[in-house]
Amino acid sequence: MEAKVAVIMGSDSDLDIMVEAVKVLNDFGVDWEILVSSAHRSPKRTAEFARTAEEKGFKVIIAGAGAAAHLAGVLAAETTLPVIGVPIPSSSLKGIDALLATAQMPAGIPVATMALGKAGARNAALLAVEMLALSDGGLKAKIKEYREKLAKGVEEKDREVKEKVAGMLK
Repeated sequence: MEAKVAVIMGSDSDLDIMVEAVKVLNDFGVDWEILVSSAHRSPKRTAEFARTAEEKGFKVIIAGAGAAAHLAGVLAAETTLPVIGVPIPSSSLKGIDALLATAQMPAGIPVATMALGKAGARNAALLAVEMLALSDGGLKAKIKEYREKLAKGVEEKDREVKEKVAGMLK
């Protein structure tokens, strides 16, 4: 099985957030590989992974990191694959530092930056699936089905709220 999406985290302490990306990739049947590699503590390992990711069959890289959060940027600097950054709220600044470090890339080295935390990890995986769906009709159909399911869920909640309000007014 060829992994298509790499899910990389700067520290094992990021796992409880980054596993959300893996769950989404699994739901869509997308092959993935997960690893820990730090932009600061293992810069050679990180750069080498990025340089060889495409030849290993990866199509998209999702990178989660907290605090200084240079992981996504270092990976993006070493590959032409799309890199999606997930800021992890792990410092005393509650992730604002990670958000800014991930989002504020210089022109020419893009990183798609998601929301902080678990929502960001889930959206990173969804964006990766959408990217892969550009050349995979089966994935495109799964994305459409997923979006329809989301819409139906909102409609159901709307009915529930209306019923609840009607009961509260009696």
